[in-house]
Amino acid sequence: MPHVLIVDDDIDAGLALKHIIAKEGFMVATATTLEQARAEVRKHMPDVILTDLMLPDGKGFEIFGNSKPPKHVEMILITGFASLETSIEALRLGFRDYLTKPVNIQRLKSLLSRIPKPSDLKEEIDTLRSELLQLGRFGKLWGTSPAMQVVYEQISRVAPCNATVLITGESGTGKEMIAQTIHELSTRRKNMFLALNCSAISPQLIESELFGHEKGSFTGATKDRIGYFEQASCGTLFLDEVTEMPIEMQAKLLRVLETGCIMPVGSNTIIQSDVRIVAATNRDPIKAVAEGKLREDLMYRLQVFPLNLPPLRERLEDTEILAEYFLLELNRAENQRKVLTSDALNKIRSYSWPGNVRELRNAIQRAFIMADREITAECFTHVNGGTNQLKKPNMDEIYAGMTITELETKLINKTLTHCNGNKEKSARLLGISVKTLYNKLKSNI
Repeated sequence: MPHVLIVDDDIDAGLALKHIIAKEGFMVATATTLEQARAEVRKHMPDVILTDLMLPDGKGFEIFGNSKPPKHVEMILITGFASLETSIEALRLGFRDYLTKPVNIQRLKSLLSRIPKPSDLKEEIDTLRSELLQLGRFGKLWGTSPAMQVVYEQISRVAPCNATVLITGESGTGKEMIAQTIHELSTRRKNMFLALNCSAISPQLIESELFGHEKGSFTGATKDRIGYFEQASCGTLFLDEVTEMPIEMQAKLLRVLETGCIMPVGSNTIIQSDVRIVAATNRDPIKAVAEGKLREDLMYRLQVFPLNLPPLRERLEDTEILAEYFLLELNRAENQRKVLTSDALNKIRSYSWPGNVRELRNAIQRAFIMADREITAECFTHVNGGTNQLKKPNMDEIYAGMTITELETKLINKTLTHCNGNKEKSARLLGISVKTLYNKLKSNI
């Protein structure tokens, strides 16, 4: 039976928590000082420690001295003095989450229900490591390169805990796949994983998308809407291109991350939110702050655990595994048995893939359509470069086999770059409405 230690100098509060937690099926011990807590730890190392921040003889951070808690111990901070600095310090010191006083019982029960079983998680991660050696994959992620080995190790460490994660990497590297893998290796995996691309939502609607709204709260609000935070309750919310979120909205997001509470647009009702946030951006976060694209305080709150995904050109040894996997998917879907020839694989390995994994997947799909039984090098019409030289293609190039959607996406992205991301100006240059531009961005992601 899991063992919980409650450390709180408020005896009545500690006993109340003990009663609630015991009813959830845990063995419970209590302590009112750091000295007593350390004695309890020496007597029986708990699976979970809920500790107050301020104790008579020190702080709850100091139960294990200057060391981080053992990996198998779930640390949850209880504080009446919640702040951004406190939460970041707690998470960096090994705390998985924190509760503010007075403790919300529903949130406490939710946290307890997600307590990871170290033996189960270790067994699952060991299985993934075995698959990596045998098949070249880590769950849904493919590749055996040293760069990806580092990523797998980071995922293994952060997935079981509740820390926010900021994934950085170029467009097309697979940041959403990383977020999904983190979710599927967490104790939230039985609940929903939702993804929202912040750049594809109108600034006027993003608050409603995230927090929901009540009927009649604004023009067009013909019925109540449940936002992403509520839909992903007890699950994971992936905020892609978070640096494209309007600055005023970033302030509201930060407030939600600090308090765990949301308020739908047009409502006075506060809703308790229990959602893990994984965010991503293709910008350098430090530069995004300097350019006014990202609030500095939000950056620190999001990147409690930063994770960088390398571009495909830095792990070209993974291109063959990825290409074979994409082809396997297509063969299964179309009931075919097409194969990649050695010259095709050589061409794949010798190309720099500026569009990363997304470009490779699209190239395999085009080649699959063009080929009969064997997919040869000639099927990759836009892949330039020889075996010994990597050549980056002209991104303005229009080539045979390019789809209308790809051409449209290229034009929109180039216009947005020209207008420094200003969607209103871009829409004018493209001769379309801002609403149409947002719709196209949303449909083309």
